[in-house]
Amino acid sequence: MNRTRPRRASRHPHAEDPTGPARSRGLRRIPAVLAGLVAASLVLSGCLYSMIPDAAPRPTTSKSPDVGGVPAELLPFYEQTLDWEACGDFDCTMVTAPLDWADPSKGEIELSLIRSRAEGTTEPIGSLLTNPGGPGVSGVSLIRDSVDFAVGDPVRAQFDTIGFDPRGVGESTAVTCFDAADMDAYLYDIPENPRGTEAWTDELRERNRDFAEACEDNSGGILPYITTDNSARDMDLIRAVLGDTELYYLGYSYGTFLGATYAKLFPDRVGRLVLDGAVDPAISGNDVGVTQAIGFESALRAYMESCLADDECPFRGTVDDAMADLGTLLASVDRDPLPNADGRMLGADTLMTAIVRPLYAESTWPYLTTALTDVLQGDPAFAFLLADDYNSRVEGQYIDNGTEAFNAYNCMDYPLDTTEETQAEADALLAAEAPTIAPFWGGSDPCEVWPYPPTGVREPIAAEGAAPIVVVGTTNDPATPYEWSVSLAEQLSSGVLVTRVGEGHTGYNKGNECVDAAIETYLLEGTPPDGDLRCE
Repeated sequence: MNRTRPRRASRHPHAEDPTGPARSRGLRRIPAVLAGLVAASLVLSGCLYSMIPDAAPRPTTSKSPDVGGVPAELLPFYEQTLDWEACGDFDCTMVTAPLDWADPSKGEIELSLIRSRAEGTTEPIGSLLTNPGGPGVSGVSLIRDSVDFAVGDPVRAQFDTIGFDPRGVGESTAVTCFDAADMDAYLYDIPENPRGTEAWTDELRERNRDFAEACEDNSGGILPYITTDNSARDMDLIRAVLGDTELYYLGYSYGTFLGATYAKLFPDRVGRLVLDGAVDPAISGNDVGVTQAIGFESALRAYMESCLADDECPFRGTVDDAMADLGTLLASVDRDPLPNADGRMLGADTLMTAIVRPLYAESTWPYLTTALTDVLQGDPAFAFLLADDYNSRVEGQYIDNGTEAFNAYNCMDYPLDTTEETQAEADALLAAEAPTIAPFWGGSDPCEVWPYPPTGVREPIAAEGAAPIVVVGTTNDPATPYEWSVSLAEQLSSGVLVTRVGEGHTGYNKGNECVDAAIETYLLEGTPPDGDLRCE
């Protein structure tokens, strides 16, 4: 039996444009409307930012650090003063945090912050921390590259918007594993043994063991401390050194689990929290993987219904016919992978990643049509474009450490459950509810060979005593299925659910005026919806 693992349930800075900044070079059939986006996004790339001369240093925080109730051994961290420097149109700084919150004497790590100043006032409501998800997606990049995508204009006008890279991620003290060549082999190489055989499982397990050993060798001893619990404590430190007595927070996808964990640890410091595209903190890793697969199957069926109404669709017949044909295509490239111009081979695993990527947003479904049309004609280039975007691969290099951090967090956060009974139940549910995806979803779990045992627990979060917390769920969200948002809102003692009826991952700032008005009224005025709200 093969235990499933959650895919990266994240909100990407370029989620509306999976070809991303420099990702479209050399590829044909990119719609003309992307030309302006590509040109603009080149200016925003992180490598270019390192070449921009800094302006004169900007002032430190306008508020004194909030150190109320902080134990003496943590005061040196909570009392630090931030040294902000200009970084393009933003301010950037580093925060020092303890490596181990349970024993600050073990060492320190650095957390990277970026600030977009409030545009409409000289006296902001406070600092709004944001997290794009993952785990492992860079919050600094989210603000630097796409602050208007992360936060709506009314909120940006009244808050200093803060992006941060959680511990282990991006420009913070980071998890480091493979170089680009080894990462290519890890993510894209075709297994030598037939799918589903014991030899195939052993082969994948050995790959995962090599990956885990590289992470341990190259990460400077931080792996056992890359946990959501520690990251939530880091977030309280950030709140304090920014001078806020309460946390204002907007978290997407995995960021909802981070925000809920904060509320569990510090309910009396909860200010205004929005948790959009929720992860249910009470379910197991097996349940997460299976439920996500079912969510993507549902989104794929919705895509097929839309595709079949278009003459450009490469499929014909009913939705069931089209799904069956897609399953045949996946099985075909699994048997006979397609060669790409760069020497890589497109197998079923990479094609599945390419399929998943545009399902995050209905506006990107046309890219899936392009990829599948080309693959049916023997051309895998566009499918590789989508898979590379999912894996943050640009021109043969990896522009972030999202894959490494994703595994590091999940392997510490999710207790392992490898009993045959549990795996059999998961496999049966997956086959019944996601028959197209199921044969290509499982595999050896990297966490089975991770160098440290998990320390996380899976349990409901009530956060008794917290101020109202708004949870946003989208009814056909493939990455964080709607039922998770419903569950989290019910668990939280002060939870309020806002439902966006529609397709795609997350709900705020996606064009639904009802959702946006509810969230912005809450963040700006502190007034949550009067009971659960459903936005058609």
